[in-house]
Amino acid sequence: MEGNSKSDVQMAVKPKCALGVSFDFNDYPIREKKARFFRSASHQHRDTWIISLFAILHVVIFISTMVVNNCVETSHGDCAFKVFGRLSFQPLSENPLLGPSASTLDYMGALQRKYLSKRFTWRLFTFPCLHAGFIHLFVNLVCVLFIGIHMEQVFGSLRIGMIYILSAFLGSLFAALFVQGNPQVGASGALFGLLGATLSHLIRSWKLYTDKFAALAFILSTLFINSLIGMLPFIDNFASIAGFISGQSLGFALLYNPEHTQAIQNKAGLFEYGIKISAMLKQKLDKPIQRIIGLLVFALLFVGCLVAVLKGIDLNQYCSWCRYADCVLSKRWSCNEATSLCETIVSESQLTLTCMANGNFRILPFTDITPARIGDLCSMICS
Repeated sequence: MEGNSKSDVQMAVKPKCALGVSFDFNDYPIREKKARFFRSASHQHRDTWIISLFAILHVVIFISTMVVNNCVETSHGDCAFKVFGRLSFQPLSENPLLGPSASTLDYMGALQRKYLSKRFTWRLFTFPCLHAGFIHLFVNLVCVLFIGIHMEQVFGSLRIGMIYILSAFLGSLFAALFVQGNPQVGASGALFGLLGATLSHLIRSWKLYTDKFAALAFILSTLFINSLIGMLPFIDNFASIAGFISGQSLGFALLYNPEHTQAIQNKAGLFEYGIKISAMLKQKLDKPIQRIIGLLVFALLFVGCLVAVLKGIDLNQYCSWCRYADCVLSKRWSCNEATSLCETIVSESQLTLTCMANGNFRILPFTDITPARIGDLCSMICS
């Protein structure tokens, strides 16, 4: 009886390699545990130094910009929040974002068409480091710290740092194809890169989160609010557009599902090295088509923009309505490219500026004024 029962038992032995490791990925299924999107990294204790470093650098650069601006002296006290002294802002009629003058942004490295023709390529690197004003800085930092720290906890400093820097620089290149005569800054390009990477991660891991629709609504609303702010003077929305595309393509290429890493750590012990290797191989081969397409999109956009900038191409000549994606019509400024030329008349204690284009004028109760400040006022009068 016992012998017959043993003979009826059939055992299927699956072939394995010499180390006893199966390279059939189905042997090591990865259990996907659902979690809330912006709390999914709370159990991880990775350092978030790269996003914190970028935030500190932006604050330092903005303070330095306001020190150089010195509204109390250069504008003869015609400033907003005079209580801040040297750090006070230009009048809201001049900069609605509570920031420096156009000439100060120009001095600190803002981007303009005239500099591209003169090969001032270093401005492509200073352009993404500048903010147009305190409102611009505050909104950017809040979004960068909230989204960036979360993503850095999930994916680590290296990949998030790469996405941040590459998105910022691609934003500079794309903005250079549309920039006109007014100084523009593009610190929002890196933020939009993080938003694009976050959206790509949400799309790839859609089934892993319980609050995916709430996370999607948050990402889209953040994009919308920052795009509206980008319509104000001195902020370049084209940098934000390119930054978002860059972040999304790099997100599909670099950000695999973080739950795979946690599953690998829990799957095998210290001496089950072969199982870990096989599971990690599955992780690295996760959705290769999406990775390849993401890298190709970024590479083509980067190379195309770089070549176009080096050739001095101005896309405004081929797209006359594109400027309205970067500017909202207002009585205080113009979306059209115009040369500001003013006649200056100096009397005993007054200086009169008259725009040669529209006849508008402004009388100043002082005469000691720098040429850069005259240029700022002339641009305001002519717009």
